[in-house]
Amino acid sequence: MRAEKLSISIPESSLEFIEKYRKKHALKSRSHVIEAAIGLLRERELQAAYRAAAREPDAGYDVTNSDGLPDEAW
Repeated sequence: MRAEKLSISIPESSLEFIEKYRKKHALKSRSHVIEAAIGLLRERELQAAYRAAAREPDAGYDVTNSDGLPDEAW
């Protein structure tokens, strides 16, 4: 995977957390901690999208919930 360099400014407390997390979970770098956090944010966004999609009415459901045969076939 190609990586881009990025410079960020964060509070000291966040940097301390990143470093503690990196050591506790034996990650190679701070970048790996940030990458893991981004993965969790992506997962959260995907879950929210699935929840929103599940709330949307599906107009085609009544057509697809049968065996595919029209009522007249019986």
